[in-house]
Amino acid sequence: MLKRNVLLLCLTAFVTLTASAQTAWPSKPIRLIVPYPAGGPVDQLARAIAPKLGEALGQNIIIDNKAGASGTIGMDAAIKAEPDGYTFGFGVPGGITVLPHLQKLPYVVDNINYVSLVARVPQVITVGPQVPVKTLQELIALAKQQPGKINYGSAGNATTPHLGAELFAQEAGIKMAHIPYKGAAPAVTALLAGDIQVLAADLPAVLQFTTRGVKILAVSGPRRAEALPNVPTTTELGLPAVYSESNYGIIAATALPAAIQQKMRDALVAVLNTPSVKTQIAALGAVATSTTPDEYRKIMQQESIKWATVIKKGQITLD
Repeated sequence: MLKRNVLLLCLTAFVTLTASAQTAWPSKPIRLIVPYPAGGPVDQLARAIAPKLGEALGQNIIIDNKAGASGTIGMDAAIKAEPDGYTFGFGVPGGITVLPHLQKLPYVVDNINYVSLVARVPQVITVGPQVPVKTLQELIALAKQQPGKINYGSAGNATTPHLGAELFAQEAGIKMAHIPYKGAAPAVTALLAGDIQVLAADLPAVLQFTTRGVKILAVSGPRRAEALPNVPTTTELGLPAVYSESNYGIIAATALPAAIQQKMRDALVAVLNTPSVKTQIAALGAVATSTTPDEYRKIMQQESIKWATVIKKGQITLD
């Protein structure tokens, strides 16, 4: 009987301490792992929300850039972190919806603990200054006249620009040659130089180059971009299946207590509804977007199914 009472007392003390710790959260700075280098577009999104999020939670948000392996190193660190509420990660689409179909990852996608989306970044279909087309329909017609002779670039094999262009080609019934580069910046440079003719890219990567002749023919999806109110969508142009955007959000350690997850999400939603933060995110070519954890998970599951089909049909590999 004495042993049983001691066990009950210990269990009660543990539950009390755990509940107390969750109630007091956060009591120290919080680390936000960004799985890409400092200064890049993903890092800029994270830094757009970090100060206000810190204010809302009453603690500093410390950005920890842990780049490498297409974002999977940082994602792995966040997912496997101590579930005490002091480490979160910036979820990137490739490590959730694309790479699981191409390689073995150090983490299990089903173990990702979703908090909320932060932003949607629309993808756009562009052509270089030397390409004699002004509309998406004209590009499709040109590609059909010259099958396999038009080059499209990407930020590398199986990256979002690669998959977005492949999805467009599959749905439009055209054939183009893929030229991979080591990042979005070199691909844009190649577009300007005429080494490639087409580039499907996240809007922030190409928006500033419209003054140098880059032509944005369409937004890949059902919604027009705020920064490009006169540019039609692929849905408007008869290609509704050409829907490609990058979804970024906050993820957490697998076993993070629900109470802490909810507090983080509530603070994040409030921050994303702040006019100054919305404006800052819009200036990066993105759209501030909050979701429930379940909505975030379902979005990524749907994206995963879509890209699995494109990868199989296009016989895409990482090599």
